Amino acid sequence: MTKQWLTFTEQIKAHYKQDFVPLHEPTFSEKELEYVTDCVKTGWVSSVGAYVTRFEEELAKFVGVKRAIAVMNGTAALHIALKVAGVKPNDEVLMPSLTFIATANAVSYIQAIPHFVDVSEITLGIDSEKLEQYLLEIGDFKGNELLNKKTNRVIRAVVPMHTFGHAVEIDALQKVCEKFNLILIEDAAESLGSYYKGKHTGSFGKVSAVSFNGNKIITTGGGGAVLTDDEELADYAKHITTTAKIPHRWQYEHDEIGYNYRMPNINAAIGCAQLEKVSQFVNQKRQLTHFYEGLLQDLDGVRLFKEPKHSTSNYWLQTLILDELYTRDEVLALLNDNGVMSRPIWTPMHYLKPYENCPKADMLITERFNNKIINIPSTPVNEG
Repeated sequence: MTKQWLTFTEQIKAHYKQDFVPLHEPTFSEKELEYVTDCVKTGWVSSVGAYVTRFEEELAKFVGVKRAIAVMNGTAALHIALKVAGVKPNDEVLMPSLTFIATANAVSYIQAIPHFVDVSEITLGIDSEKLEQYLLEIGDFKGNELLNKKTNRVIRAVVPMHTFGHAVEIDALQKVCEKFNLILIEDAAESLGSYYKGKHTGSFGKVSAVSFNGNKIITTGGGGAVLTDDEELADYAKHITTTAKIPHRWQYEHDEIGYNYRMPNINAAIGCAQLEKVSQFVNQKRQLTHFYEGLLQDLDGVRLFKEPKHSTSNYWLQTLILDELYTRDEVLALLNDNGVMSRPIWTPMHYLKPYENCPKADMLITERFNNKIINIPSTPVNEG
């Protein structure tokens, strides 16, 4: 076992031409420097400037939505998406337990309650069939609102997350949302450049959120965006992310509690340069998948997680699924000790102290996969 894995690590380091290979690094060129220099020279570095508008317009066009509102990070984008979509304090919001904590935290910011559900082993995202059966068991309509019979709280929304860039079966989730009168809000933080049945992730929900953290497929340093086809919701999102200030030449009037969440122009400048290369990055990541497939032919007891049916994935993070031949931490220690940075999937939300008492469904697949998933180096590399 050890010899095979050591060969695996050496092949990865040779591929990247590095003695230590990080999990994911940003890829920059002269264009980012050119745009940032322009910001510095003109003095437009803060939350107002031409690059913010340009980034929002180009992002919306790329995803295929009417509007994008750039904000300071992906968690802020989720927070605002939930708020403008109509999630209220004490509402329950359905989400996978197998997600990054930002999904649950954003719900908590508006004093709503995360409600955890299981995932599909095919997509690693919410299992729509299992969710429907669960809601039939615990749900009860009062008027047009779905109540949780166990807590007597309104279940308001579903937040699917496209895990590692692999699309959930979003059309099936749309049908569940329609049946139970739930708002669909996509956590597309990881899936820029991913498609489901030819349509970009983040364009299915009433509102969606994406992230441009330093380890995402494109980065603005720190950043995120709210996506929507609803012009009214987009205007409201833009308003409250700029401290809810009423436009005026000099007066400071604010009509509600707002948030200082807007993306600075200098970050948007980086984003504009990165967005010009997003298709290139996706292609390189997909080539990397083929590289790993070749390496894994010599390793027993492990497989590469591949894009589900009907999905074209950006393969944001390359993902290994281990079988009973190995323990997860044994493999993680060997990889990291030998210069190949690797990590486990996030601790499921229902195991974490802040969320251990939240409502939850059966977690069979989540708990089965928790100790089997490892992410390995995923920085896009120019193959030619």
